[in-house]
Amino acid sequence: MCMVGDVPEFNMENIEMDLKEYICLDCENKFKGLGKSVICPACKSSNIEMVSAEK
Repeated sequence: MCMVGDVPEFNMENIEMDLKEYICLDCENKFKGLGKSVICPACKSSNIEMVSAEK
């Protein structure tokens, strides 16, 4: 499909995301992440642990 001009309407409220809460075991930063290869946004470490999942 090719569109010129208008962008289709996109409503984020209708999308369910599998956000999970993590803690970095290196810098103790708590953050939310999405996906399989989550890294700490503060120190870029992959040494993290999942705390909880939200839906």
